[in-house]
Amino acid sequence: MQDDSQSRPARAPGRRISPRRRSPILGAALASVAFAALTTGSTTLSIASRASAGPVAAPGESPLAPCRIPAVLGVQMSEGMPTPPGYAHSTGIVRALTLMIDFPDAPGPGSALSRYKEFFPQTSDWFRNASYGRLDYRAEAPIPNWLRMPKSFTAYGIERGSPYEPGYHRLVQDMIAAAGPRVNFSKYDLVNVLVTPNAGPSALDTVLSVTFSGNEDAPYADGVPLSNTSFVYSRQDDGSGSYGETGYRVLPHENGHVFGLPDLYTAQGGGAVGHWDIMSEDWGANNDMLGWHKWKLGWLDNSQVSCATGTGVSQYVLSPLATEGGPKLVFVPVTKESGYAVEVRTRAGNDEAVCKPGVLIYRVDASVDTGRGPINVSDSQPTSGGCTRRPNVNAELSDAPYTTGETFVDRTSGVRIAVTGVDGMGNYHVKVTKS
Repeated sequence: MQDDSQSRPARAPGRRISPRRRSPILGAALASVAFAALTTGSTTLSIASRASAGPVAAPGESPLAPCRIPAVLGVQMSEGMPTPPGYAHSTGIVRALTLMIDFPDAPGPGSALSRYKEFFPQTSDWFRNASYGRLDYRAEAPIPNWLRMPKSFTAYGIERGSPYEPGYHRLVQDMIAAAGPRVNFSKYDLVNVLVTPNAGPSALDTVLSVTFSGNEDAPYADGVPLSNTSFVYSRQDDGSGSYGETGYRVLPHENGHVFGLPDLYTAQGGGAVGHWDIMSEDWGANNDMLGWHKWKLGWLDNSQVSCATGTGVSQYVLSPLATEGGPKLVFVPVTKESGYAVEVRTRAGNDEAVCKPGVLIYRVDASVDTGRGPINVSDSQPTSGGCTRRPNVNAELSDAPYTTGETFVDRTSGVRIAVTGVDGMGNYHVKVTKS
């Protein structure tokens, strides 16, 4: 699906372009303004490159095999496992080169370091919390001043995000030349380009922010391809007064693509996943990533995941996703490429916007492209209107989690998932029935 109000760039041979969409209407203060959300241009590198960290089959772990649904060939940024080669590794030390650039027709307002501080150390802290400390995200800004491009912003012809088209090739090549010997690009795992916020339209009108992840058309610098590069343009300020605390979140979203994660919004907005993953809604209040993504990125151990295979009844105990350690995820395979994930979400850690704690249930489909709904959250209270009115949080899905006595049923697949109780430690007890 795509936003009919925007034309889609022509496909080049061997290149896949992610869909674009308009997100839901903003909160009351901006109720008349619709904004376009982030777009990702991503292809798979054709050159040899290390794979990102993630769950890989090992001796003695065969019980998880049916739940480790594989990536599907030809699907852009498939939710399958493991993440293919070409993306940045997602555990251990990740060195993020950060450059602040401006243009002759859009000189950077204030200092470049003030732009840098809009995103750091908040982005590093977000990844540390989300990964339980397994991702040591180290942002470096070897050039502390604005890096002036030789051409005007308009001369590059940058429009809404797309893969490395000629305009981006020229921009990146000019950026490399301007950085010169002050930057050794080969030392870094990913690149963040923080564009002066007065270049191009407001993010309330059109979001230009884009990530090129695993991109085969990437320009080279210091012998390495800049294939995992995120660009952030205008400030995503919703007018609620919360930008200082939450405006950085566009960067963890964009870097999620660098680690191989797809967009979870669709052409209709965030109605498939809501505010339950930063790859869905990255404006407004803080939120975490889904347990499936944490497993995919190597932030959850295989021992923290249970695979509900076969028929009959099985019982599980799950601890809240925000807390370190303990069982975190149950996966119920339905087909070779899809199944249901079950986890506990509470108002803790990165999940500051949770208004109804409980068991979140969602379907994962590795055969669906980024931006077309590879994950869909089940709403325990459909058409309720939700339990929050916070700006830029999908209200309808805010009360999606299931609580004690509530049951999810997929009659077609013969799956029932019931929440049977909560113990004194805050762990939820879940019963899975497969017929």
